[in-house]
Amino acid sequence: MNDSKSEIWNQLRLEDTLCDVVLKVDGVQFRAHKIILCACSEYFRVLMTSSHWTCSEQREYTILDVSPDIMELIIEYAYCHKTDITSKNVVDLLIAADKLDIQGIKNLCCGFLQKQLCPENCISIWRFTELYSCHDLYQKAYSYMLQHFEEVILEPVENFLELTLSQLSDILDNSKLSVKQEETVFEAVMMWIDHAPQLRSKYIPVLLQKVRVGLMNPDYVLEFVMKDPLVCSNQECQPIITRVLGSLLRICRNGPTDSFSQDPVSRPRIPGSCLFALSGWNGGFINAVEFYNSNVDCWTPLSWVDIDETPRGYYGTAVLDGHLYVLGGFNSGVYFNTVKKLNPLTQTWHQVGHMQLQRCYVTVAVLDGLIYAMGGHSGRERLSSVERYDPKTNQWSLITSMQLVRSDASATALNGKIYICGGYNGRQCLSRAECFDPLTDNWSSIAPMQSSRSGLGVAAFNELVFAVGGYDGFGQLNSVEFYNPKFDQWTTVTPMFERRCNFGIEVLNDRLFVVGGHNGVGAIASTECYDALRNEWYCVQDMVLGRSALKCSVLRGMQNIAEYSVQQDV
Repeated sequence: MNDSKSEIWNQLRLEDTLCDVVLKVDGVQFRAHKIILCACSEYFRVLMTSSHWTCSEQREYTILDVSPDIMELIIEYAYCHKTDITSKNVVDLLIAADKLDIQGIKNLCCGFLQKQLCPENCISIWRFTELYSCHDLYQKAYSYMLQHFEEVILEPVENFLELTLSQLSDILDNSKLSVKQEETVFEAVMMWIDHAPQLRSKYIPVLLQKVRVGLMNPDYVLEFVMKDPLVCSNQECQPIITRVLGSLLRICRNGPTDSFSQDPVSRPRIPGSCLFALSGWNGGFINAVEFYNSNVDCWTPLSWVDIDETPRGYYGTAVLDGHLYVLGGFNSGVYFNTVKKLNPLTQTWHQVGHMQLQRCYVTVAVLDGLIYAMGGHSGRERLSSVERYDPKTNQWSLITSMQLVRSDASATALNGKIYICGGYNGRQCLSRAECFDPLTDNWSSIAPMQSSRSGLGVAAFNELVFAVGGYDGFGQLNSVEFYNPKFDQWTTVTPMFERRCNFGIEVLNDRLFVVGGHNGVGAIASTECYDALRNEWYCVQDMVLGRSALKCSVLRGMQNIAEYSVQQDV
């Protein structure tokens, strides 16, 4: 029914003209047209056309278990194909739509609930949608719960504690369960049991088998798992612990083996987010792409993710709507304004709208669903200009330029603004930084960094802007400082182990990762991560291939992330 006819029918209903049915709902009467209700709902069609009703003139029907307010919304949808869904009425409306077999309203309610998914409600939505056959939302709530497990078990903890044994077992057994440390899973199990110990203590052997005990720190296993009173007192737990200890002992002697990773209690989980290191320079520009699995601390080359037949470097990257974008860059005297995006589900690249200017050493950030390309070198000059990409129109548009010309800078988005730091203006490396506010379309200066930095890495981390490494005109840096927007102030923190510039930087699993780069001698493969709580850097596994001028990007919540992770075994 088109909009004009819908308006006519609805006006007739409001005027009580040609209405041939009355719905009685808890003492309230709703006049309507049978043909409209039957077109909207199989329930109404059967009710009003069934042979059980021998009199086709029947006009009144009583509808039970639906409130008048909800029925009014349902009738509005039947006529106008839209309705006002709120957080207060969505549950009752979905239940009524399920009872009255109105799939359109169910779909609208599921779409509304999907947008509301958060750690506090995902368990409730998951359990609720199972009851009413909302299969898509059920799967999305389940996936969300797996990806945010560490937050889900914190608040409100009652939702987690009310899970059934079957539901909890299913969650723990899923390899996509996202945790930084397997110890968290064991502690969640014990928290669930302690909620009703007399009823649940007997389930410890079942649940312990779902925990990947072999992935835990051996000291933790000895100190907390083996000495736990429930584990010690239950004979069925002993074979599990014995098997794990044997495997851990072999690991200490011989290192990881395939048999260890295939053991159910030692099999690595699939990460919820994946880190990509793209292209770079190693004696020449290369297309090589590597994937980092934080769960097993391993880099793996991905041969199929070729960015271009012509390798390029000093480009920018962005992640938007689950796609990975590559912008601009340079190779063999050619400066690019082309932009490609990777669909990680289909594992294919597609050209999108070109930037208005060629940009090498370009700085990129994403804010409010738009991609910003800032500064860089056009092949003729260094730039202060900025352009912005809207994926809805597939077009780039120039916006207000920065205050400074800068190439080889770095930027990030934080709290609705973009912060760009450092770079090179053709004469010197810069310490100055700027902030862009899209509400005012204006760039403003902020406090300069304590060090001049070109080829640095900038990232938003813990509500702060971190500036890492780079080149100050004399040598590569390992120093690190962060900017606090509240105080317009930079503060120095623990330096990296290795000096580096033109490296990849990203936030993964609440840690700041730096990857590769140039240390003043050559391209390096080393990777480090920073823990802000401890103010410490840690070495992680090196990339397979050393390179500088690379970019790193994190893709989160990919449905086919197992296809990437499985390549760890190749």
